[in-house]
Amino acid sequence: MLSQPLTAASPMAWILAIAAAIAYALPALTTQHLQETGARRCLRLAWALHALFLGWGLLGEFPRFGFAPALSITAWLVLTVYVVEQQLYPQLSSRWPLSIMGSLAVLLAVVFPGSPLHVDASPWLPLHLALGIASYGLFAAAVVHAALMGHAERQMRQGADHDGGLPLLTLERLTFRFVGAGFVLLTATLAAGWFFGEQLYGKSWVWNHKSVFSLLSWIAFAVLLFGRNRFGWRGQSAVRVLYIGAIFLLLAYVGSRFVAEVLLERVA
Repeated sequence: MLSQPLTAASPMAWILAIAAAIAYALPALTTQHLQETGARRCLRLAWALHALFLGWGLLGEFPRFGFAPALSITAWLVLTVYVVEQQLYPQLSSRWPLSIMGSLAVLLAVVFPGSPLHVDASPWLPLHLALGIASYGLFAAAVVHAALMGHAERQMRQGADHDGGLPLLTLERLTFRFVGAGFVLLTATLAAGWFFGEQLYGKSWVWNHKSVFSLLSWIAFAVLLFGRNRFGWRGQSAVRVLYIGAIFLLLAYVGSRFVAEVLLERVA
């Protein structure tokens, strides 16, 4: 197995990343002084700068990809969901955790930009990667909504007013919609890797830790959706299964790439 050291991000990538991180951080650092309208504008500006940063990393002079860009794209997709949902549910309020998540994700991606993408790769490989990352984003959105749902439930038990912005049943419905959509994309991603692995990566399906964790995550989400539809699973029991599946999915690609890029300091 050949390896090569990781190279640093370009100056343009650093400029875009720092600008996006500052725009993300403003709503969190100035919570008491920035009005809700101003905070939303900052988040949208950060979202746009983040998109430019991702585009530069994937389509720029030296395209590259790795565990940190995967997390960065996932965070950007979650924020995309947030921007859309704010149009449908203006009362939605979770700018502080999303600001922190966006800042950390974009800075992590510029510190660990990943490995150069091979120019001789299959033309279908970007589609396969897009399906996988999109499933990451949808499951991440489900986890965020599940966390909001758990917060709302705790407030209800304590007799406090729910300040999460959305009713509990709406949060639950959105959570499982994201799980269902993510499961469809994850199934398509695994099916493509199983049937077309040789065309995509030059080798057929290999049973390694990445494929094992991917399959475990698929099983966890399948069990969750079956239990929801057949037995009406809801509440914390269902959320625990969601978290287990999300952890398996995180370990599948991000975990393996983190070990190679950070702990081993190389690109396999």
